[in-house]
Amino acid sequence: MGIAIDEQFMAKAIEKAKQGVLQGQTPFGACITKNGKVITCDHNVVFATTDITAHAEMHAIRNACKILNTIDLSQCTIYSTCEPCPMCFAGCHWSKISRIVFGAKIEDAQQFGFSELSISNRSMKQLGKSPIVIVENVLRDENVALFEYWSQQPTKKIY
Repeated sequence: MGIAIDEQFMAKAIEKAKQGVLQGQTPFGACITKNGKVITCDHNVVFATTDITAHAEMHAIRNACKILNTIDLSQCTIYSTCEPCPMCFAGCHWSKISRIVFGAKIEDAQQFGFSELSISNRSMKQLGKSPIVIVENVLRDENVALFEYWSQQPTKKIY
């Protein structure tokens, strides 16, 4: 995949995250593609579902599996506005997603008060011997700006 393509799909994840913020959710979005086509694009729904595991990536993985009628998401790429947490990285690994492309880092989420575990995707890939390809910092500034956008909302909630 080229940089322009990665930026195009990341922009869709960013837009979805903004929609989620306007619905009272947190500033996280994820877009899953296969063969250059969007399968699903979702935002975090933790508060809407009262499900602490309903991160954008997990929501997108669940929807992609339903849409494709399989638990095997090999040949898929997930575009995540923020570096996936350990739970979401594990979901990507178990579903055999081929590539994780992210913008902001776990440290960025922590700076805005999110209680993220400080375990990078690179560390999890190495320790777990995962074959997932990791691409970092795609539209990083725009993804960090999502946290600023969210922090300005009068109804923002955090977990």
